[in-house]
Amino acid sequence: MIDFKQEIAEQISKIVNMNKEELEKYIEKPKDLKNGDYAFPCFRLAKELKKSPTSIAEDIKNQIHIDEDIIEKVDVVGGYLNFYIQKDKLTKEVVFKIDNEEEYGKSRIGEGKTIIVEYSAPNIAKPFHIGHLRTTLIGRALYNVYKYLGYNTIGINHLGDYGTQFGKMIEGYKLWGNEYNLDENPIEKLMDMYVRINTLCKEDVEVLERCRDNFKLLEQKDPYCVEIWEKFKTLSMIEFNKIYDLLNIKFDSIKGESFYADKTQEVIELLEKSGKLQESNGAKIVDLEDKGINTPCIIEKTNGSSIYALRDLAAILYRARTYDFDKCLYVVAYEQNLHFKQIFEVAKLLGIDEKYTNGLKHVSYGMVRLLTGKMSTREGTVVKIEDLLKESIDRAKKIISEKNPDLQDKEEIAKKVGIGAVIFNDLSSDRIKDEIFDWNIILNFQGETRTIYPIYIC
Repeated sequence: MIDFKQEIAEQISKIVNMNKEELEKYIEKPKDLKNGDYAFPCFRLAKELKKSPTSIAEDIKNQIHIDEDIIEKVDVVGGYLNFYIQKDKLTKEVVFKIDNEEEYGKSRIGEGKTIIVEYSAPNIAKPFHIGHLRTTLIGRALYNVYKYLGYNTIGINHLGDYGTQFGKMIEGYKLWGNEYNLDENPIEKLMDMYVRINTLCKEDVEVLERCRDNFKLLEQKDPYCVEIWEKFKTLSMIEFNKIYDLLNIKFDSIKGESFYADKTQEVIELLEKSGKLQESNGAKIVDLEDKGINTPCIIEKTNGSSIYALRDLAAILYRARTYDFDKCLYVVAYEQNLHFKQIFEVAKLLGIDEKYTNGLKHVSYGMVRLLTGKMSTREGTVVKIEDLLKESIDRAKKIISEKNPDLQDKEEIAKKVGIGAVIFNDLSSDRIKDEIFDWNIILNFQGETRTIYPIYIC
């Protein structure tokens, strides 16, 4: 097994007056893969050799002996000597280490630190569709990486279970509840009800006002509204858990927006105390122009109902006190970039330690769109994850039956291959770019050679 750092240090030691053990300490891995696999900074030699780091790097490059079977090339970039390892050699070494080291890549760098990863967060009473797949898979990947690095990692599923949409669902249930048997395929029927009520809201403003009033009643713990809402939640979680079981995903905490509803008053009081809370056309807002954000953050609606920004602020306050986190990552699509800029700034007014506000990070990702355009639950244009996973498993099963009909445990292997193909397709895509959902691409089981994009977080 080759130790590339030792090999590079030994060759440099033949040129400069330093032992290879000392030199090896300085060799690092560049953050940008374009700058090679290993880099030696020549700044430390400048004083001793009385030359610029770039000149020293050029001198070493011109004199160094490299084994071309190991090192593909050496170049100089701004005082750094960059080494590019032969890719086939590097791959063999990495695979060898993975095969022979039980905990390859594991470390304790996160020991004593707490990371919260908020991800998945589907909306109650709506289908778990492919738009939720990216947050679920990216979030779980981050959770696993941080856990492997020794962090106390807390995975939170922040369910969308509060807001005006539930006022709409309650109104829909009042109007047409007796038309639906929710004992069978409840989410499909709730989605149909949601599409119908949204259509009616567009046609009749009075219906929309009733929907808003329903949510206000829900906030006030009206028994009828609470009963219906609880029913929607129970039915939804049964369906969501089927998906999580297929994907083998679990959470340390499942708390929806509603959990923070009774904690919002303290946020309002703290913002009033800061002197930054203003009234605007009957609503309560925080103006953020002095922070370079031209759109104010709405804290409370004109009818006194809470808004998700307020509940997110209450969640920050709760998590700081409960988990004493070092970082809190929000794995949410880039459509919410403005929202997170706003609440991260407003959170600084809550009087909590800077440690918490500095640790708030939005891990954005591109949207998943259909060939026909953007998905919308309101319009009923979504692709359900359950359908995608079942189709992928069926295709894997068909391929196995054709190519290896005598294989044992075909059902279980097809399940692993089918679900693995969906996960690979998602995580191998550029995180920031939008994806166009195409059955032929997402369920392509042929050999894949494209770049696996790392998940970078600042």
